[in-house]
Amino acid sequence: MSNDFQILHYFDPRLFCADLQAKTKDDALKEMVGILSGVSGVRDEHLLLEMLERRESLGSTGIGKGVAIPHGRSLAVVDLRVLFARSADGIEFDAIDGKPVKLFFLLVAPPQDKRNEYLPLLGKIAELVQEKKIRDRLLKVQSFDQLSSVLEGSSRG
Repeated sequence: MSNDFQILHYFDPRLFCADLQAKTKDDALKEMVGILSGVSGVRDEHLLLEMLERRESLGSTGIGKGVAIPHGRSLAVVDLRVLFARSADGIEFDAIDGKPVKLFFLLVAPPQDKRNEYLPLLGKIAELVQEKKIRDRLLKVQSFDQLSSVLEGSSRG
């Protein structure tokens, strides 16, 4: 992936949650979909949640190291959206390493996204969170500006 791929471009200050309240995987998905629906571009909240739950039933999107990237394509959304959420206590998410998840990147896109950005963005986020120092910084962000600076810093590296 080229270095000019600006990951920050896909994030929205309204889709930032520094304090996810959910205690379970299902509740975490519901809470994140609720935040997403509060912003525009979601046609059907229930359809979107159903798609994400179906995706999780195929295999957890908890990629380990305290990170999950719930994702999928659905007619329920108008365009590509990314939501960042953090859980202070961590949520049992059936992650591959069995550890609770504290950092969430919810990524949804329509069945066809014109610029075909969904998979490259998914890959970029997965690559980003492999770095311990980035995960450590993400665990401390309290505002969208702090999230932005972590993401900006990572795209320069």
